[in-house]
Amino acid sequence: MSEFDDVYLEWLDRQIDEERNPRRREFLQKGLSRGTTDFLRFIWYPAIGNFKDLYPEYEVRDFNNGYRYLDLAYRPGNAKGCIEIQDYRSHARDIEAGRFKDLCMKQSLLTLDDWLFLPIAYLSIREDPGVCKQLVLSFVGKFLSNAVPSGLHWAEEETLRFARRLMRPFTPAELASHLLLSHQHTRAILHAMHDRKMLEVVDGKQRYSTFRLPQADRRGVGAGEKGA
Repeated sequence: MSEFDDVYLEWLDRQIDEERNPRRREFLQKGLSRGTTDFLRFIWYPAIGNFKDLYPEYEVRDFNNGYRYLDLAYRPGNAKGCIEIQDYRSHARDIEAGRFKDLCMKQSLLTLDDWLFLPIAYLSIREDPGVCKQLVLSFVGKFLSNAVPSGLHWAEEETLRFARRLMRPFTPAELASHLLLSHQHTRAILHAMHDRKMLEVVDGKQRYSTFRLPQADRRGVGAGEKGA
């Protein structure tokens, strides 16, 4: 088996073993859908490197005291992130009117309950994997952007938040515009943070033209915990 298969099966088995809710346990024992599995295999795991804080078939209550299940819930701390894999055949072309209304209601209820909702089209997993990975990195970055080390200057704190929200290389000019600081001051901040290994240079050590988070930060908290 591949590395993904080993980590995936360990993660799913742990979810089943630790679940005390018979409804969710039954869903998990049936196995995850093809769309969810492909998303994890081709998008999430290559981009993030672990399944930490990720829960499949996550149960939530709706306003009518009923139960709904999310394809994937991302719950670092008290955060609420929901990823739904949208299949074209069942969610767009052939969907019944009642089912379509229910899907819209589900998204509305999640939004009102402060969930961050990320729909991913199944076709995009196959046809636009790079875009999907960038969406996932930005999605995870939303939840990591508020956590910064203590003892930093305000501009350094906001630089880390800015980098985590973007989850892509950025230029000193972009950061200067965000911080409302001069280019010279901004470059000094970036170089100091690079020297402390809080940022890395993308375009070569001589030009120092774009910066990004180190690989460990881009993969999220606990990236070394492969089975998490």
